[in-house]
Amino acid sequence: MPTTPKIFFVTGVSSGFGQAFATRFLQEGHTVVGTVRNPDDVAPFAKLADGTPGTAAARRLDVTDDEAVFATVAEVERTVGPIDVVIANAGYGHEGILEESPMSELRRQFDVNVFGAVATLKAALPFMRERRHGHLMGVTSMGGLMTIPGLAYYHGSKFALEAILETLAKEVKALGIAVTAIAPGSFRTDWAGRSMVRTERSLPDYDELMNPVRANRRAADGNQLGDPAKAAEAVLSIAGAPDAPVHLVLGSDALRLVGSARTEVDEEIERWADLSRTTDIPDGAQIT
Repeated sequence: MPTTPKIFFVTGVSSGFGQAFATRFLQEGHTVVGTVRNPDDVAPFAKLADGTPGTAAARRLDVTDDEAVFATVAEVERTVGPIDVVIANAGYGHEGILEESPMSELRRQFDVNVFGAVATLKAALPFMRERRHGHLMGVTSMGGLMTIPGLAYYHGSKFALEAILETLAKEVKALGIAVTAIAPGSFRTDWAGRSMVRTERSLPDYDELMNPVRANRRAADGNQLGDPAKAAEAVLSIAGAPDAPVHLVLGSDALRLVGSARTEVDEEIERWADLSRTTDIPDGAQIT
């Protein structure tokens, strides 16, 4: 059965997952409106459509500029057509011990990874709500469902986005709008390389913990298990599907690490359950 062409709006398409998503969607004959921050990335994005049945249209956008995000989505709806799928993909990683990392880096991490993503989804939501149709996606991370030392700011941003997307899914389900949090494991993107901000080390007390972590991550860059093209294929397979998952974990490493982390939390909750129950007022109202 031939694929019905869709209009995708994808942020951060100059590299990594965004570029992989756009490439695969174009190959399938869809229209992809992709956002880039650097004007030099506009022409290369348009060339992704060469030799494909799809249509590529670039928009320059800084996702931390709320007004620009809302204006851009409205302009795309007006000039390109009704957006079927939004993928809030733009983001980056921050690596650093929490005590060593300045608050300014935490604010910047949330500006892009959380506020930029939410603004993108909010901008498209009124149009989808009016049509009672659409699929809102956000690229989170396995790091939004589990943690490791040295990524506190990054994990915080991705946990926040996971929670927002899960809540949004419950709010719009009855309106015909699907929501999916895409949680990749380790993939061969620029995340651990040029796209990562690293706070300089300053406290020797953390050397034994952090130095090997940082060295191992640098060594793994370019040798990760995940293939971005296969991630794009997986995302395409659920785009607009009536049974699309709210949480889509990508990669066997992500399945293993997220599963282990969730088991640890469940076991700890159960271990302290008796203490937890001691805080109840006997005749208090129960949340259902």
